[in-house]
Amino acid sequence: MRNPFRYFNSSPEVIRLTVMMYIRYPLSLRQVEDLLFERGIDICYETVRFWWNRFGPMFAAEFRKRRVRHRSSSNWRWHLDEVFVRINGKIHYLWRAVDHEGEVLEVFATERRDRRAALKFLKRAMKRYGRPGTIVTDRLRSYGRWLNNRVENSHQPFRRREGAMAKFRGIRTLQKFAAVQASIQNHFHQDRHLNRRNIFKQKRSVALAEWRQLAA
Repeated sequence: MRNPFRYFNSSPEVIRLTVMMYIRYPLSLRQVEDLLFERGIDICYETVRFWWNRFGPMFAAEFRKRRVRHRSSSNWRWHLDEVFVRINGKIHYLWRAVDHEGEVLEVFATERRDRRAALKFLKRAMKRYGRPGTIVTDRLRSYGRWLNNRVENSHQPFRRREGAMAKFRGIRTLQKFAAVQASIQNHFHQDRHLNRRNIFKQKRSVALAEWRQLAA
């Protein structure tokens, strides 16, 4: 694999840090620029935009490959849901599939919310992860009051990020960012509320170490 950083004057560490700050946290381009300046890193906010567009999908694809290798544990139960996203005054829909552990398996942006869009989303998810044992949606009769909370809670980081970005300009940008954010959020998702402090710190250190080795 060729070095993807070979034509950039900035170090790979700075680029990885910039991409992680912008995608993982609800920060605007200019806020990332200001925070990096406080660390002695002087870059323009347009550089932040260029770096996440260039390296974000690359990093997300690497994490997605690792997830697919261990996909058997993700087939027990899927939670499916969609949220509306307004783009230039027109409503679009972002479909999301989450496994029983709360990790996002697939996101898919569509202009319509109908049977055709739902089937296309399901085929896309099953092509990558196989058939699930159980599917939970908000329209099944077995749906309890809190049964689909996993996928509904997974929308929250995206909603916070959407506000910081001041909306999306196109459906392709929506699909691209949502897919990248989901993969990176999965990587840093350590079940803080389920683990003791020392175990959580170990898992967090491992996740950061793997992030720093991306495209190394």
